[in-house]
Amino acid sequence: MIRIVIADDHALVLEGLRSMLEAEDDMEVVGTAHDGEQALEAIRMLRPDVAVLDLQMPTIDGLACLEQIRTEGLPVKVLVLSAFNDGASMQSALEHEADGFALKTEPPRQTVACIRQVYQGQLVFPQAAKRWLRTHRQRPGPSRSDLSEREEEVLSLVAQGLTNAQIAQRLIVSDNTIKFHLQNIYQKLGVSNRTEATGVYYKLRQEGRS
Repeated sequence: MIRIVIADDHALVLEGLRSMLEAEDDMEVVGTAHDGEQALEAIRMLRPDVAVLDLQMPTIDGLACLEQIRTEGLPVKVLVLSAFNDGASMQSALEHEADGFALKTEPPRQTVACIRQVYQGQLVFPQAAKRWLRTHRQRPGPSRSDLSEREEEVLSLVAQGLTNAQIAQRLIVSDNTIKFHLQNIYQKLGVSNRTEATGVYYKLRQEGRS
């Protein structure tokens, strides 16, 4: 059984999702919460396999709640649930180490599938995230300012010759998170592999010194 905690400040969404998940043979909703504080308490006490967190909640929002979960090292997969499909929200969820991002505008069965996928260790983000990344790739040449602080950190470790597993261990994140960061880096720099990314990294460093 996949043990799940759901956190959403809209009672209709919360109860609808709870009823749908409890109808699944392999899922059990062990707790619900209406705000971030309740969600953290439930996760600490109940130790679920997956937490479904609404992006916008009272007291503590979904991203702040996720950050606290990672800081405390709570062993739970986190699926962020949002009504907004903007790239910035998805990027923030990724940088806060979310295991997945699901849209409330998608069919409810899609959320069920996402829960199973993150439980199995997959990194799940909607097609809108990929479209946003492709759009932001269209720039007049890469620069270090294109990269987030975490992406620069990952790129510097790639340039040092570390593998994905070694980088994940160094940064205390999952291999899937490193893969997603690399996808962002490749698209922002306009490269297709580690060797090209390393070349751009050293070129940008050299330009920064001149």
